[in-house]
Amino acid sequence: MRIAFITAGAAGMYCGSCMRDNTLVTALRRLGHDALLIPAYMPIKVDEPDASQQKVFFGGVNIYLEQKFWLFRHTPRFLDRLFNFRWLLKWVSRFAVRAKYSEQGELTISMLQGTHGKQSKEVEKLVEYLRDEKPDVVLFTNALLSGVIPAVKKALGVPVFVTLQGDDIFLDELSERERQRCFALIRENGRSVDGYISTSAYYADHMAEYIGIPRESIRVVRPGINLAGHGGAADARGTRPLTVGYFARICPEKGFHRAVEAFITLRQTPGAPAAKLKASGWMGENNRAYFDAQVKRLTSAGLIDDFEHVESPTHEDKVRFMRAIDVLCVPTVYREPKGLYVLEAWANGVPVVLPAHGTFPELIDSSGGGLLVAPDSIDALADGLRQILTDDELRTRAGRAGEAAVRERFTADVMARETVALLDQFISNQVPVTV
Repeated sequence: MRIAFITAGAAGMYCGSCMRDNTLVTALRRLGHDALLIPAYMPIKVDEPDASQQKVFFGGVNIYLEQKFWLFRHTPRFLDRLFNFRWLLKWVSRFAVRAKYSEQGELTISMLQGTHGKQSKEVEKLVEYLRDEKPDVVLFTNALLSGVIPAVKKALGVPVFVTLQGDDIFLDELSERERQRCFALIRENGRSVDGYISTSAYYADHMAEYIGIPRESIRVVRPGINLAGHGGAADARGTRPLTVGYFARICPEKGFHRAVEAFITLRQTPGAPAAKLKASGWMGENNRAYFDAQVKRLTSAGLIDDFEHVESPTHEDKVRFMRAIDVLCVPTVYREPKGLYVLEAWANGVPVVLPAHGTFPELIDSSGGGLLVAPDSIDALADGLRQILTDDELRTRAGRAGEAAVRERFTADVMARETVALLDQFISNQVPVTV
C-alpha cells in the first residue's frame, strides 16, 4: 500500500504527534508498505531516526507572508523556495515557538479555507505533489490541516483520513468567534473526509462533541512505541533514594507545576519517604521563566537539593532517565489524548501516578500499570505518590503490568497493523463516510 502521511512540524520542539507519526510511518515501512511522511509548516523534531521527506509544504515563512501581504500570494515559486529551505525554517522555529496560539486565529481560518484562503497557492503545490506520488490513501495529522482536503480528494479520488490527536489544545486558545468559525470550516472540509482516526476512545467521544462530527465516523487506533532500546534490567537502585520522575514537555499545560506542588506536599507529610524529584523533557525559551518559578518554589520549601533537572535530547537519554526513576508522574492540566510518555515509562517497568482524565483511565484500566487520582487535587496526587513509593509490592506489580501491556498492545507494529487494517477497508470498498 502506498500511503501519504502529512504531519505538522511543531516549531522546533519535540511534539508527541510528530513522534507518533514518525514511529507509525517507520513501522509501516517495516511491514512492507510504501509510506511517505510529508512535513507541513516546519521540519519535524524527533528523538529517533527522522522518516520524513526533505520537502516541507505550507512552510511557516511562506504562509505567514501570504497571510500578511498581498504580494506574496502571487510570487513565483522559485522565490517561495528560498523561504522554504529546511535550515531557514529550523532557524525561524526558534522564534515561532514563542508565538501564542491565541494570536494565530486569522491564519488558522485562512488555512482552513483552503483554495479560498490566502494560502491557496500552497494548496496547489501539495496537490500537485500528491498527484505525482499517486498514493492509495492520504492521512492528515490533524483537523487543522483539513483546508487542503477537498482539493486533494477532487484531484486524487482516494480515501482521505484525518487523525485527531490534540487539535482542541490549539483551538481552545482562540477567541470564541474564531473557534466557532474553525469548527464550521472543519465540518465543511469533512465532507471530503472518509474517516477520522483517534488515539483514544475518550478523545474520539470528546472531539465528536467538541467539533460536531458524527462519532461513528471516528475509529480508534491507540498509539504505540518503538521498543528498541527500552526494557531490560532497570538500574539497580542500591542506596539511591526513591525517585519521582517527570518526563514531558516542561510547560504549564503538561502540569510540571502540579508535579512540583505534589512533591513538596509529599515531602512535608509525616512519615513520607525522603524521595527525590527528577525532571526532563523539552523546554522552550518561552517557558524558561515558568521553570525558574518552580525551582524557586522548591528552594523555598528547602527541597532544592532533592531536585534534579536533566537534559534528554536523545532516545538513549530518555531510556536512561526512565531506568533511574521509580514512578512517573505527568499531571497534565489538559486532557491528554495520547500519553506516549506513559508507554515509554511502562516499557522500562516504571509504574505511573496520573490524574483520572483524558486517555489515562483507559491506559490504566487496560493494564493495571499505576494509580489514578482525582484531577486537580494536589493532595490526592501526593497521596498517590506516597502509596506507590511506600508499597514495594504495589510498585513492582504495577511496573510489570505496564511493561506487559506495552509489549502486547502498545507497540509500533501493533499500531501500524491496526492502521493498515482500517485503511484496507476503505481502499477495497471506496465507500466514504458521510460527515
